[in-house]
Amino acid sequence: MTAVTIRKTSFVSLLIFAAVAPSIFASVPLPAPVASVNSNLGVIKGIVRDQAGGPIADATVAIFRVGTSKLLKQVRSASDGSFLARIIPGTYTVLAVAEGFNPITVSEIEVGRASQLNYGFKLERAGGGNTLPEKRLDRNNPKWAIRAAQVGRSIYQNVEGTTPPDAVANNVEVTLDTEADAVPEEKGSRDSQTVVETYFAAGSDGGFYTGVNAATLLPLADNAEVIIAGQTGIGKRAPQRLETQFKVRPNDLHQVNVTGSFANLGSFGFENGEKTLPQISFQATDEWKVREGVILVFGVDYSRFVGSGDDFAISPRLGLQFDIDSKTRFRTAYTTNTENRTWSKAVELENAQVLFREPVAMQDIVIDNGKPLMNKSRRFEFGIERVLDNKSSVEANVFFDTTLSRGVGLAKMPFDTLDTARFQEITANQQGGARGLRLVYHRRINGKFSAAAGYSFGMGQKLSGEGISKPAEMFQNDVFQTFFGQFEADLRTGTSVKTVFRLSPQATVFAIDPFQGRLAIYDPSLSILVTQNLPTLGLPFHAEAVVDARNLFGFTTGVAGDESSLRLTSQRRALRGGILVRF
Repeated sequence: MTAVTIRKTSFVSLLIFAAVAPSIFASVPLPAPVASVNSNLGVIKGIVRDQAGGPIADATVAIFRVGTSKLLKQVRSASDGSFLARIIPGTYTVLAVAEGFNPITVSEIEVGRASQLNYGFKLERAGGGNTLPEKRLDRNNPKWAIRAAQVGRSIYQNVEGTTPPDAVANNVEVTLDTEADAVPEEKGSRDSQTVVETYFAAGSDGGFYTGVNAATLLPLADNAEVIIAGQTGIGKRAPQRLETQFKVRPNDLHQVNVTGSFANLGSFGFENGEKTLPQISFQATDEWKVREGVILVFGVDYSRFVGSGDDFAISPRLGLQFDIDSKTRFRTAYTTNTENRTWSKAVELENAQVLFREPVAMQDIVIDNGKPLMNKSRRFEFGIERVLDNKSSVEANVFFDTTLSRGVGLAKMPFDTLDTARFQEITANQQGGARGLRLVYHRRINGKFSAAAGYSFGMGQKLSGEGISKPAEMFQNDVFQTFFGQFEADLRTGTSVKTVFRLSPQATVFAIDPFQGRLAIYDPSLSILVTQNLPTLGLPFHAEAVVDARNLFGFTTGVAGDESSLRLTSQRRALRGGILVRF
């Protein structure tokens, strides 16, 4: 029997389970130790993820001195799964656990003076029967009972916390029969990671296609990696794209990311027939940690049409993040949007992210004098994110958008006929600006369910009834309002469900979605994304089935006149299903 002294309120049972369960997973050390700035304390930091590579928020990372059972330090992971703890030099055992997941520990971590260790923890969802305690026939025996006295504590320590590194808590006593342990890989050893997805997509506009997405992360060193991603498929609308990312951390204060991509957006009608429209894009950014709690991002974005057109866009990318205190964060950014309206799925590969994009709607590209024009939209925003407690947060942002050129595909439909041959397709060139306020509230209900709600209002643009007879007056300025509600369920069966409902009264047309960067699904009406973990039969990979249903009610933005109506041709009902394999 080993008595462990630990501090916790609502999370007691999970930490106890963490100390009891022998883990079968190994954490993956990322960069090698790097000298920290002038300090006598060492730093243990990293990211907590699930088996699919997604970050786990609000996970608990506890630090024990080797050979003892006293808790020295305890921090929580942030919304991106990251954690950071400062501790005096010594040898420690680090334990990571999250509600609904099996724990993992790493023993005998040597922390030196002014050193920094970076660890990545990958947790498996509990209930799968894969850990030794779950396989025990006597797992329900009363001897596994937990006896604990709960007391209050600070509810938010996801950055560094306020507890001194040598503090010892004596609030909770737990009786254990076994100890969990895990052996980390040798320093400097990093495995490559690969994700492959095959899928079939169909839409109410009659477009059918099958596709394959693939991405591979290749470590070059402890502080550098290259990512190669590609998309291809069968069908006229299948995306064709190749992307390469190079990430390097030259020191503890900078992270440089260089990305280049080539995509065939599709084909458009020309005087002598159809022509393809390739696009090249380049982005370079540097994430500079000015000091603790202050991060500056600066770089440049460049995109250009090649072949059928030569239009291009170049713009700086600037951002500042400042942690006012452990619960409040200020952000400001200036970004550009050259991609035509498209939905994308973000796939996590270690500490990098790859976007698998859907095909671009060619009717949303403006053709001027026989040449396509690139989407040129800019956004400047600033705001505050505030953590209310360990389960909820709220953010408020003010944004200012400027649009120099953006195509909007429309269908003009007369009321006196059902003959689709008389329907006229129009591509309007949206120009102007928007400004508004965005409010978003997130709440984690428990370990399985979470919810979010957002509201945005301001001055923007909407479709004008005058545009039916006067194409030059297709848009008019007006007040806009938009809402969204999101509910997520992450079940022990390996099923994950995300439901999003969007509502924008009137015929509002956004050049940049007000919730961009906070919400993945921009379509109106109801959209549902379901993923289900698949059995691997003991093979070394992770597989999941994905079903993505968007705009189930088939709502489209539009205006009506006396004889005809105008409707957006994008945002149609769509269904997508596939299988994603990670190894």
